[in-house]
Amino acid sequence: MSHSVGQVARLAGVTVRTLHHYDEIGLLSPSERSHAGHRRYGDEDLDRLQRILFYRELGFPLEEVKVLLDDPGVDPQEHLRRQHGLLSGRIEQLQKMATAVEQAMEAKKMGINLTPEEKFEVFGDHDPDQYEDEVRERWGDTDAYRESQRKAASYTKEDWQRINDEMNAIHGRMADLLAAGVPAESEQAMDVAEQHRLFITGAHYECSHEMHANLGEMYVSDERFTATYDAIRPGLATYLRDAILANGIRHA
Repeated sequence: MSHSVGQVARLAGVTVRTLHHYDEIGLLSPSERSHAGHRRYGDEDLDRLQRILFYRELGFPLEEVKVLLDDPGVDPQEHLRRQHGLLSGRIEQLQKMATAVEQAMEAKKMGINLTPEEKFEVFGDHDPDQYEDEVRERWGDTDAYRESQRKAASYTKEDWQRINDEMNAIHGRMADLLAAGVPAESEQAMDVAEQHRLFITGAHYECSHEMHANLGEMYVSDERFTATYDAIRPGLATYLRDAILANGIRHA
């Protein structure tokens, strides 16, 4: 049995455009064509797509995925062993980061010594303190929380305005790359992701690449973050996450 590109897109949870792109770069070319020349995907194609999506989920750039899948020295069983090892490593990494994670939400929302009028002037109708209790409960015993509180307590209205402007500028640069169709794994996107990490370190707390990767996952898994980023440009939360992961791999 073979499947149309639309059927495969629905099965895999990807877009038709993504499948077309995979075909164009030689990552996943359908094994059949209909009489009308339309793409038709067989079972082996679906197996390959599953492996592609797994490596993509782990943050591998498309070029590396192609090398991994086309390595003549690796059989399907070896792929499964490799995937299991990578997945186990990711689970362990996330478990460790979960105990020390600090993110932009907490850093902006604690110890802000501004009057209500000044808060409105800097943050508009967004209340920077609304998640303070949640953040303290989740990360109150971490060094990152304490560092962010120390810094936040010393910031003036002008400091917060500068921090806000810098953050918005970084988000704007990332949104522009997304709008231009620049891949999240590109040098440009990874460079902006690194700017994002350094911004967090400078303004709030020491943010390692591992911590930054956890933030990226949070932007997608927490609907509040997703809504915030996607309000800037639809799809920005996922795009930023992918750029952060790619940047982490680049610096590994």
